[in-house]
Amino acid sequence: MRAIDELVSEARAEIAGATTTADLREVERKYLGKSGALRGLLKSVGAMPAEERPAFGQRVNEAAARVQAEMEARASELRAGERVAQFAAERLDVSLPGRRRRVGNPHILQQTTDRIKEVFVGLGFEYLESPELEQFRYNFDALNYPEDHPAMDEQDTFYVEGDLLLRTQCTALQGRVFENRKPPIRAFTVGRTFRNEAVDRTHGHTFHQVDVFMVDEGVSMAHLKWTLGTFARAMLGPEVKIRFRPDFFPFVEPGVDYAISTPKFAGGRWLELGGAGLVHPNILEHYGIDSERYSGFAFGLGVERLPMLRYGVDDLRHFLENDLRFLEQFPA
Repeated sequence: MRAIDELVSEARAEIAGATTTADLREVERKYLGKSGALRGLLKSVGAMPAEERPAFGQRVNEAAARVQAEMEARASELRAGERVAQFAAERLDVSLPGRRRRVGNPHILQQTTDRIKEVFVGLGFEYLESPELEQFRYNFDALNYPEDHPAMDEQDTFYVEGDLLLRTQCTALQGRVFENRKPPIRAFTVGRTFRNEAVDRTHGHTFHQVDVFMVDEGVSMAHLKWTLGTFARAMLGPEVKIRFRPDFFPFVEPGVDYAISTPKFAGGRWLELGGAGLVHPNILEHYGIDSERYSGFAFGLGVERLPMLRYGVDDLRHFLENDLRFLEQFPA
């Protein structure tokens, strides 16, 4: 019987010395588990005289019950302490200022695109989209390009497969519209275009373009200049003036390049924005539109050029480099 008392004393000492509930589980396994020291005493019952077995078994069970009770009491103490420690580790200091959430901001090109759409929809133009992977006929043939025009060369255009290429201009939308609609037409699009360019401060292989066109009876250069002037003043300020100079583009006749002047930019110098003109009669006739009855204008410009003028950005590459130091300068 002395062995039972010794094991109980040892168990109580280890219970008192346990500092975590994990330690306590090890003590429980050591003394009260199936192969534990106390429970293991019952295996020797079979070797005892029959008359001693009941008393021995009772004594072992009572000892195990005492150890179990002390273990549960100690476990309650340890769990309480561990909860306090956990609460302390997870405690929040509500007197400290909160962490400021990082909030996304529309890209400056998206902001510019949204404003362009707002202006032209307000002028009665319909926004349309066309694919970036375009057919040769819409990108060149439908726009009155001669067969030997240098813009068709592989040095200037990304050809993909067969007659598919990455569109070099959003003007490719015109043919798709003229196939399915008849005048009056007022439409515009904004999207990415691609050209085989060496990348530097003022050139990129990928850029964004807005293209606008209108076809109706009696459309003239006066309508074109008024529309361009209204657009430029809405985007860049009420002081903007518009200038036309003769230029050539296969899809317009006559053609002009247009520039703006405002005291706010470049000291009032004239700054070129894009190309424009009256839709070439060959294009109208190709799609069954009577060029004697109908006329139209078309113009396009690079979207990047507008924020470059407005904010003095001197390198086109900044727009696509995803540098937050640059992008965060243009909150919506």
